[in-house]
Amino acid sequence: MAAELYPAKKLPSVSASAVQQYQQQNISNNNTIQGCNWQGLYPTIRERNSVMFNNELMADVHFVVGPPGGTQRVPGHKYVLAVGSSVFHAMFYGELAEGEDEIRIPDVEPPSFLAMLKYIYCDEIDLCPDTVLATLYAAKKYIVPHLARACVTFLETSLSARNACVLLSQSCLFEEPDLTQRCWEVIDAQAELALRSEGFCDIDAQTLESILRRETLNAKETVVLEAALNWAEAECHRQELQPTMENKRLVLGKAIYLIRIPAMSLDDFANGVAQSGVLTLNETNDVFLWFTAARKPELPFVCKPRKGLTPQKCHRFQSCAYRSNQWRYRGRCDSIQFAVDKRVFIAGFGLYGSSCGSAEYQAKIELKRQGVTLGMAVIKYFSDGSSSTFPVFFEYPVQVEPDTFYTASVVLDGNELSYFGQEGMTEVQCGKVTFQFQCSSDSTNGTGVQGGQIPELILYA
Repeated sequence: MAAELYPAKKLPSVSASAVQQYQQQNISNNNTIQGCNWQGLYPTIRERNSVMFNNELMADVHFVVGPPGGTQRVPGHKYVLAVGSSVFHAMFYGELAEGEDEIRIPDVEPPSFLAMLKYIYCDEIDLCPDTVLATLYAAKKYIVPHLARACVTFLETSLSARNACVLLSQSCLFEEPDLTQRCWEVIDAQAELALRSEGFCDIDAQTLESILRRETLNAKETVVLEAALNWAEAECHRQELQPTMENKRLVLGKAIYLIRIPAMSLDDFANGVAQSGVLTLNETNDVFLWFTAARKPELPFVCKPRKGLTPQKCHRFQSCAYRSNQWRYRGRCDSIQFAVDKRVFIAGFGLYGSSCGSAEYQAKIELKRQGVTLGMAVIKYFSDGSSSTFPVFFEYPVQVEPDTFYTASVVLDGNELSYFGQEGMTEVQCGKVTFQFQCSSDSTNGTGVQGGQIPELILYA
């Protein structure tokens, strides 16, 4: 009967952009909705709830967020907050609930607190690189697990050698073992890039020691020492000390002995470390004796070289061959495209060599993504006339992300004909990584999926 008297009318729809506009206004100016029937503008509870985000209307609690001198007053609604967070529930409705109308939160930055509230009110996750760590802190503090998981996923996808050391430090602080493992994978494979990054100087002493202790660090020990001294200089500034070599040694403490100085070459030690002043005179003499004397002294340093990482090889051909007129090089490009199903680090390529006896080639190798060069090197290699592959490496391993195609290319300069691959595979399983191959439009010398050059991709996974 009621349905006949009052036939149902379709509520006017409100575009997502209109709701987002309200949300954006609320982020900046605590907008209060005007009008007595604003509820009728929004057909769903989600949209009506979103309008209340950072809104003074019906607010029954306020937060003063941020450190002194950088605070922002944020309105809130206890019921909504309690539904979204068990911490807020305990704060407002628990046995020890306090009746304060204004709550100070000095340890959370305002943009990150607002990002958390936007998730609680609007069911939307809005993250950016500059605030994601602080947002993760807020999500952990107030036990908002789905937002915390989204922050970790965001960090994992944006992980690179540039930020891996800083994220390693933070992942240990936030007790995120999966993120910690991803950070170690990047640091191990691209150790020299990570150690030379600006972020390395910002890590805490405990993270520094864990990196210096790392057995699988894929870096020269001279680079490890250089990074440790750069960190020590930054730490001197943090402690308001003059960055003298004596003070650098002071702030490094026992971490200096985690640098495997005896594993360096004698030349690197004599012309570098021994003259730097970082070691005492007795330590310098003992290390020289370690290098030269038959009876070696005991040293406080770790003496064995690091194991580093063992590279894997993805071989895409089932056989190889040679003919009287193939494979010939006249400055043309051999190229193939590939994609992976998990993050890997491409260290270089395996290439075929001469089929007419020993010969030398010059190779320009390149790795690109959507036309952008990620790695390039010009290298000479000597082939012995066998059908083996010969490795050529980039200066640093190149990080390759899953589910997108990359282009591997080589331009060879050599007079001799070479072997070439045949019976190529479109999909290859290499350990836990699946590679997919397809032909590249950059290939002008005949290489494709079925045959040609670039038989191997050399990688860390």
